[in-house]
Amino acid sequence: METVGGGVPARPGYPAPPPAGGRGRRLRIGIAVAVAAAVLASIGVGVYALTDDDDGGRSTATSQQPGGQDDDRGGQDAPEGGPEGDEPRRVESGSVTDSLSGISLPVPEGWYGEELQAGAALTAKESYDCPGDTSKTCVKGGAYSAPAVVLGTRGSTAEEVAKADIAANAEESYGGESYGRITSHDVLASKAVTVAGQKGYLVRWKAVTEKGSDGFVQSLAFPSPSRPDQIVVVRFGVDTDQRQTVLDEITEGIEVAEGGGGPGQDV
Repeated sequence: METVGGGVPARPGYPAPPPAGGRGRRLRIGIAVAVAAAVLASIGVGVYALTDDDDGGRSTATSQQPGGQDDDRGGQDAPEGGPEGDEPRRVESGSVTDSLSGISLPVPEGWYGEELQAGAALTAKESYDCPGDTSKTCVKGGAYSAPAVVLGTRGSTAEEVAKADIAANAEESYGGESYGRITSHDVLASKAVTVAGQKGYLVRWKAVTEKGSDGFVQSLAFPSPSRPDQIVVVRFGVDTDQRQTVLDEITEGIEVAEGGGGPGQDV
């Protein structure tokens, strides 16, 4: 059974990414993995090594949540394994590090985290059969971080990036065959926030779906603490039968990673 979590299809051997709740919010950090890989290659960034494999349509990117085991639960596409290209180590508590952007993401209770080559991912442990395609498994929620350039999100400021990213995030998390189309959305928040000491911006929607649970989706953008001229995006997707406060918990718990405040790698 293919697992989908919060919007990203996971590849065998990798846990599914974040969100979704009675309907896995398929976060796809692997987003158009092939395209992202081409972009990265064109700018000389080998660390990402994002791949798209053809076995079952699963893609690893963060498994939207790193994991490392084939637990048939995931859904989001995520960047591949850890820094060395190995399967990402699953973190059950505390925080998970995004070494590339110099930040750490807190792991909520009932979730797990994984460090990816191009970011980090968080995934809810609770899963279920996707309402639109029961051959796939969805998870209740998920989140993952990645440079805006990897996601292909345009904008020169955190506000511009967050506002430009939210629609793609919603579609990845709750659109498509796993949940049916998104019929409408409500804007729950659009505001400036401080993240890891940086001036950022977040946009949060409630996405109303055709099938299964509706979802809370959020795009958070802010300058990387280790490379201020580079904007980091954290995509969230959580089923509406879950606590909306988990979005705030993760947002407020993002910190500068140990040793992550100095010069970083250009993307």
